[in-house]
Amino acid sequence: MAKTIFSAELFRDIRFWIILFFAVRLYGITNPPLETGHNWRQTTVTMAARNFLEAEDNILHPRIDIAGEKTGITGMEFPVLNYMITLTAKALGYQHWYGRLINLLISSFGLWYFYLLLKKYFHEPVAFHATLILAVSVWFQFSRKIMPDTFAMSFIIAGIYYCSNYLENEGRKSARAHLCAGVLLILTGTMSKLPAAYILVVFALWLPVKSIPIGRKFLLYLLLTIVMIPVAWWYFSWVPHLVKTYGFEHFFMGKSMSRGVAEIAAHMDQTLAKFYDVALKFIGFAAFLYGLYLMFKTGQSKLKWILGLSFAAFLVIIFKAGFTFYHHNYYIIPFVPVMALIAGYATASIEKKTWGYLLLAAIAVEGIANQWHEFRVKPQNQFLVNIENELDSVSGRSDLLIINSGNYPTPMYFTHRKGWVDNNRNISSKNYQDSLKNLGLKHILILKKSFGTDTILQDLPLILDNENYRLYGLEKK
Repeated sequence: MAKTIFSAELFRDIRFWIILFFAVRLYGITNPPLETGHNWRQTTVTMAARNFLEAEDNILHPRIDIAGEKTGITGMEFPVLNYMITLTAKALGYQHWYGRLINLLISSFGLWYFYLLLKKYFHEPVAFHATLILAVSVWFQFSRKIMPDTFAMSFIIAGIYYCSNYLENEGRKSARAHLCAGVLLILTGTMSKLPAAYILVVFALWLPVKSIPIGRKFLLYLLLTIVMIPVAWWYFSWVPHLVKTYGFEHFFMGKSMSRGVAEIAAHMDQTLAKFYDVALKFIGFAAFLYGLYLMFKTGQSKLKWILGLSFAAFLVIIFKAGFTFYHHNYYIIPFVPVMALIAGYATASIEKKTWGYLLLAAIAVEGIANQWHEFRVKPQNQFLVNIENELDSVSGRSDLLIINSGNYPTPMYFTHRKGWVDNNRNISSKNYQDSLKNLGLKHILILKKSFGTDTILQDLPLILDNENYRLYGLEKK
């Protein structure tokens, strides 16, 4: 009898779930980057992408719009995602949301390669369970944000898979093709997000494997070392050069280990919350703890080595980030695949399969329910979608302005202009206004409700006034 489309085999096929979660995350995919969480981080990506299109098509000179009178050229992650947005815009015309779809596509392939990699070294149910848990983890929301975190990890996971194929010589004729693909994918992921490279420590697991010829291991490790040269050049030479040359610092390059350790120690509760709350949510974290228990009880040396090596390497990331780690949810993302593996090992080990699937379902429901708010734009932020056209009626695109959005670049991106962002107190200062006027400031934008609070600037001409913002000129009345 022919199998129906809803057969049990279909539900046990990880491709069905990857495609399903891809489809679910298409909800609101054309939304502008105005959701509550990390809109500021997304708009710095889109700023660079749009500037490649409109200002200078030079991937070595990424620029953002909040550097005032300066060019905006500054150091940041190597703009792979940004430039993919630019290339899409060249073909189709610019839209805010292209980065969402690009990241979602790459991150979905990342899930597939995560499954393939785990399937090689663990039982298929472990790979299946772990991939589902990763799909509904914090990965669920960030895989559709215009940010390089899951994007970079996906490239690296795929790269590890292909490099492992080369090491184990799966298909002699294709071994070198797998080596080239793996190394290039790892280079792309590491350039896109440097902290994601911590997971490359797992290559140490193949060192003691006697069945792999020494020459094959040497070639892989040599190539991985070579591809780290452009990574080191970009982050430790070119980024500082851009900051020094163009006078604007934007990218966080970490802090001293001693300071980072002190900050983490003083905020251990917030740091731990990133593991038990953000990463997999509570039920998923409980499965992770159960997986740790089973791992030591049953003597799973492979899991122990993966966890031990990866956690030791990830601690360096945590301590170098310090405050930034526990202040931002996305810093935990590189470690989530490891946690998903341990949790998936736990749920797949439950003797009664029905109970294991029910636990998976509970993890999925909790994970998705706690992230669904990130798929919507708050009504009070919607006015920013039209602010560019509204400002066009009274000012030119080249007019510099300052916005009272504090440290948030989001409103500047939507005005499609350049200038400064600051707080009401500084903006209200006459001396500050005059100093910026000398640098070319033309207008002051006061946001009343969203990204800023209302304040009245005396003695300045009011150009626009509505329920969401006021636009002032600089010439006194």
